[in-house]
Amino acid sequence: MSKLVYNGLGLGAVGIASFFWGRSSSSSGNSVITPPPSPVGVPEGKNGSAVVGTFDPNSIRPEDFYKFGFPGPIHDLEKRDEFVSCWDRRTRNPYWVVEHITKDSIKSVDGVERKKSVFKEDEQIPPNFRSRLRDYFRSGYDRGHNAPAADAKFNQRALDETFYMTNISPQVGDGFNRDYWAHFEQFARTLTNKYDNVRIMTGSLFLPKPSPENPNRYKVEYEVIGSPPNVAVPTHFFKLIVGENNGSKDVAVGAFVLPNDKIDNSVPLTNFQVPVEALERASGLELLYKVPYYQKKDLCREVKCEVIVRDFSKLPEKAPLALPSK
Repeated sequence: MSKLVYNGLGLGAVGIASFFWGRSSSSSGNSVITPPPSPVGVPEGKNGSAVVGTFDPNSIRPEDFYKFGFPGPIHDLEKRDEFVSCWDRRTRNPYWVVEHITKDSIKSVDGVERKKSVFKEDEQIPPNFRSRLRDYFRSGYDRGHNAPAADAKFNQRALDETFYMTNISPQVGDGFNRDYWAHFEQFARTLTNKYDNVRIMTGSLFLPKPSPENPNRYKVEYEVIGSPPNVAVPTHFFKLIVGENNGSKDVAVGAFVLPNDKIDNSVPLTNFQVPVEALERASGLELLYKVPYYQKKDLCREVKCEVIVRDFSKLPEKAPLALPSK
């Protein structure tokens, strides 16, 4: 079941108002901001605003536009068995996907098979904002999972849910989705040998690069695929990995940003590690702000961060089947 999330927060009518009009910086949350008094001798309107001539500033109410319908931005939040996804209607990509894996949850279960799963469009997303199967046809990009299918093998439904298009982004295939990125996903799974709970946030980024015309200026450029073209191809992908052991308040944290491009398997994974603060700036997300700094440990100081190179050439394709495009 999906929920609508306004600006990434569950904002109702009151929340929307506080978001637009600001909030007090007081830690108590109960203080009231009092507007400054009008100059002496200037008549006031009904809400204390100065009246200029016959014009009352209180007659200007831009917020009344909402009576026609709140325009957004709106994100679609969906809870699945193994992950939660937040869909970005503008880019037709997952804004982020959050998983929880354990040593037991990633074990294969008899009868649960990837070949039974099919890519499918998410009908809980309004038609105008969906990513469709046909958008990837002859695009040159893989339908890349954000939450990997291999992380959800504890039952068939959980595995099937990873094939919803709301968990899919356009990824370079050879050299990335089928190689380095897949090895990176395997590394994340191995962390369940050290941590009782591993939580992984994956998402897409659209980052600037120096302009060819002027290297001192930066611009964001990305491809758009589909029919009509409306599915943005991310320039980068990120993973935020948090390892947690029962009974401990400390968490091991690692943030990684990888280009959506071919990456040689010999490149160290630590080359892509970034400060969490840098990922926040790039993504617009507030990450782990409820965890005190002294409880955050550098993941790559706790474990050896390296890709686990495996031969995926003998494995079946990501999904040989697909539901008919609409």
